[in-house]
Amino acid sequence: MTAPHLTPYESVLDMVGWTPLIRLARVGAGLRTPVYGKAEYANPGGSVKDRIGLAIIEDAERRGELRPGGTVVEGTSGNTGVGLAIAAALKGYRCIFTMPDKMSQEKVRLLKAYGAEVVITPTAVPPDHPDNYVMKAKQIVKDTPGAVLANQFYNQVNPEAHYATTGPEIWEQTGGRVTHLVAGAGTGGTVSGAGKYLKERNPAIRVIAGDPVGSLYSGYAETHALGEGHPYKVEGIGGDKIPTTVWFDEIDEWRQMSDKASMAMARRLAREEGILVGGSAGLNVQIAIDIARELDDPSALVVTILCDTGERYLSKLFNDEWMEENQLLDRAPVTVDQLLQARAGGAPALVQVAPAAAVRQALNLMATWGVSQIPVLDDGRSVGGLIESTLMTRALAQPALLDRPVREVMEAPFPEVDASFAVDRLAQALTRESPAALVRRDGAIVGIVSRYDLLQRMIGTR
Repeated sequence: MTAPHLTPYESVLDMVGWTPLIRLARVGAGLRTPVYGKAEYANPGGSVKDRIGLAIIEDAERRGELRPGGTVVEGTSGNTGVGLAIAAALKGYRCIFTMPDKMSQEKVRLLKAYGAEVVITPTAVPPDHPDNYVMKAKQIVKDTPGAVLANQFYNQVNPEAHYATTGPEIWEQTGGRVTHLVAGAGTGGTVSGAGKYLKERNPAIRVIAGDPVGSLYSGYAETHALGEGHPYKVEGIGGDKIPTTVWFDEIDEWRQMSDKASMAMARRLAREEGILVGGSAGLNVQIAIDIARELDDPSALVVTILCDTGERYLSKLFNDEWMEENQLLDRAPVTVDQLLQARAGGAPALVQVAPAAAVRQALNLMATWGVSQIPVLDDGRSVGGLIESTLMTRALAQPALLDRPVREVMEAPFPEVDASFAVDRLAQALTRESPAALVRRDGAIVGIVSRYDLLQRMIGTR
């Protein structure tokens, strides 16, 4: 392997670009079409947006809009802010960034670490609302002498930077064998600029833009009209407005992907490929895998973009609790059998009596083992049930019942469930009249679970 970084750099800005291209052989196992990911997280600021930070600032300098002591302002999901902040730090500019409140705290802290000022705005506002993060950035420019707006959504330097760097790198790294480029569209700079370059080298190359479900981009590409979007959790791509930095003529196809599928793939990349990236990269890779499966052609070669480091999403995408709260994580359902196993020691899994047993004996068993329900079993078959509260009430009213057989006082048999029955569905089987259910495993009754057991699990004590 050729050793990288053989000579020293003048500054960290010289390290932007020429990111590795990595085959995704494990998440793409079994596919005849190879899928490669361009590791943009290897940029010094940890994302693909490093490529446009310096380019935008130097363009503003050339045009005379940004002068010494000036301020760079931008509405950003975080990554563009980092790229701008790195360049501004070396050039001595002040940075102010506006950011929607759905963004992770890691991104906010990161921007502040580079010396930037961060203004948090609400996510759930229309794009033309004064509190929208883009509108807020524009207002800050108006109110701040010497300030310029980076304007990544409308600044053509954005896609041009990818035309000049990302596209040529992919072409050279694949030896011109790339047949498909998959990149998520946020500002659209990467997919547009790199896509344009690649199609100029080979018009047969297909450029596919990834879009989160809820974004308006895909619908607009098809109808040229803005539809109705809705919030989504994947950060940094998609949107509720159409940027001019999306070069629609360079994009052959738009594909949407759900938050759940995108984040599931991002988590797989970490666990199977050792690649820690964010949800937008997960979206890109899932679409790339789908395309590779459809192509089923070993002569094709799909390249996608691994947009940024997953370290910025540890409190969200890689936090099981957050994923569960947002219904984005599939867990194997807890079974009734597992509920039985989790029960605190002491009582057997099944306390039972025969039909001929005295009521007194049944009440003694309940008191001894601390249970409130006992099934009545006859040769392994459930023929009735005893509920402590009902049995005590009747015995207090008629003490003679204590010496009568339980067959005379038992109630209807408890419902039965298989040991593999999901606990989440158990509540439907348990009622005031039937507060417990018998558990069968391999045809035999092996235990009983009650509403109390279910409640203890719900509140976290089991």
